[in-house]
Amino acid sequence: MAITAAMVKELRTKTGAGMMDCKKALTESNGDMEKAVDLLREHGLAAAAKKADRIAAEGLVYSYIHGNGRIGVLVEVNCETDFVAQTDNFKALCKDIAMQIAAAKPAYLKREEVPADVLEHEKEVLRQQALNEGKPEKIIEKMVLGRINKYYKEVCLVDQEFIKDGDLTIAKLLKSKNAEVVRFARFQLGEGIEKKQDDLAAEVAKQLNQ
Repeated sequence: MAITAAMVKELRTKTGAGMMDCKKALTESNGDMEKAVDLLREHGLAAAAKKADRIAAEGLVYSYIHGNGRIGVLVEVNCETDFVAQTDNFKALCKDIAMQIAAAKPAYLKREEVPADVLEHEKEVLRQQALNEGKPEKIIEKMVLGRINKYYKEVCLVDQEFIKDGDLTIAKLLKSKNAEVVRFARFQLGEGIEKKQDDLAAEVAKQLNQ
């Protein structure tokens, strides 16, 4: 098989290896691109393998601090090009998303991320609520489904109403900007740290003595 300049260029782009090394690897592999990559790796071009496996993504990891350092958010928002990622509009979008996470406290990015056991527990609580309200059995499942959708809107970022525009969900906002949230983390000062029981008792006693 004839090895063309375009093939050499493609392999070089994939691996970062030298032009002559790429041509030799393609010749030895009879033009098979994947085999040529393997040959370059076998010859000690470890960096070539890393570059070939790299995932290209454009966007920003945006940080937001609120309330004098009491709440912090990190969010990764992806877009189509690096040029878009550096625009003021995109940075403003990232800030809006980070503020949404800070204010609305989503636990998950999307519905698919809600663990099955958490979802089943929520459904059971909602079924019991409906029974306690005296609802007939035949409509309980339909009620649970409706309330689960409401639950998703509370705990899933993309299902939440945008804090700046209640007519928009975060999913619609992102779609209008050709952007995607990949992941996020929200930190709140003291969250997850239990107060010592003696401190709590002292606080209660103080309130009672006032």
